[in-house]
Amino acid sequence: MTLVHDVAVALEGRAYDVRVGRGLIADIAQHCDGFLHKPTVPIITDVNVAQLYKDVVERSLAGAGRQARWLILPAGEATKVWQRLEQAVDFLLNEGVDRQDNIVALGGGVIGDLAGLAAAMVKRGCGFIQVPTTLLAQVDSSVGGKTAINTAAGKNLAGAFHQPSLVLADVAALSTLPLRELRAGYAEVVKYGLIGDASFFSWCERHATHVLGETDQTLSESAVEGSIAEARQQAIVHSVTAKARIVTRDERETTGERALLNLGHTFGHALEAETGYSDRLLHGEAVAVGMVLAARYSVRSGLMEASDADRISRHLSRSGLPISLAALELDCSGAQLADHMTHDKKMVGGNLPFVLMRGIGKAFLYRNVALADVAAFLDAELA
Repeated sequence: MTLVHDVAVALEGRAYDVRVGRGLIADIAQHCDGFLHKPTVPIITDVNVAQLYKDVVERSLAGAGRQARWLILPAGEATKVWQRLEQAVDFLLNEGVDRQDNIVALGGGVIGDLAGLAAAMVKRGCGFIQVPTTLLAQVDSSVGGKTAINTAAGKNLAGAFHQPSLVLADVAALSTLPLRELRAGYAEVVKYGLIGDASFFSWCERHATHVLGETDQTLSESAVEGSIAEARQQAIVHSVTAKARIVTRDERETTGERALLNLGHTFGHALEAETGYSDRLLHGEAVAVGMVLAARYSVRSGLMEASDADRISRHLSRSGLPISLAALELDCSGAQLADHMTHDKKMVGGNLPFVLMRGIGKAFLYRNVALADVAAFLDAELA
């Protein structure tokens, strides 16, 4: 296994690397050295991540003659709100951050989104370094420059495009995650196979158990650890490479290609809204159900073979992810879920494009979906 693998996000004038490897957080001072210009380093994180890495980060920075300055926020999706954004901006201003500085976002997707948006706002934009600690953040949200908070109207509706200066994806951090969090992140890994790489979806079918921390128990402990780490690193590198390629070609979703990364998200965001952005349904779990719904709706629309949709459902289910809308036991109608979709960021002129599939690895943007038909489809799925 390659110790460290750099994936370039080759945006003109805003290029940066996504560094994937083990032990990056323990050596954070070394990896960030060229991006830090002051003796103090503002870091935004959450309480759970701070318990794991605060001392580790402080030791590394102290060894380089720097001091960490912390804003430690509550964990969970409820942190992505105006109040916490204001708190983050005030923290950075009080720390004297200027446009040439890089702050550090240490945590999962919630922290990355919130800290990135705060960085975009402070003095009209300072730099930031993403240090994602969850699988979902490592393969998706930390790359590409989308930053946002949630509002009463919906998920990620107040935000900005603001690319990081560097992303450090420490594979070793995944060993601290609960299995549920790993599975939620794995849904985003599978997404890259479904949108444009059928061979990678097949790889996922063969290696999901390793990515999720399970392997042949007849192997030695070191061999088990090695096979898990190798599978995780390969999953992250492949996913990030795929996303970097798309982001480079369509940074702000102007051509529609980047919108393919939203496979399952239109359905998934509606489910998150209906469940109050709570731990009842994690983002990756919502995306998993959303991808199954997108596949089934593609079959309903005559776009994809039912056997492909069944294969997708089967793999996600075997990976421990939810796939059934009815099993969520929501107290709502299809029309209510469809109404949540009207707040989607992709809505243009009253029309909402959906990412559907013509097969595994053949996602496309379908612009002629009637929400009334989606509501009827969801009613049937809820039954």
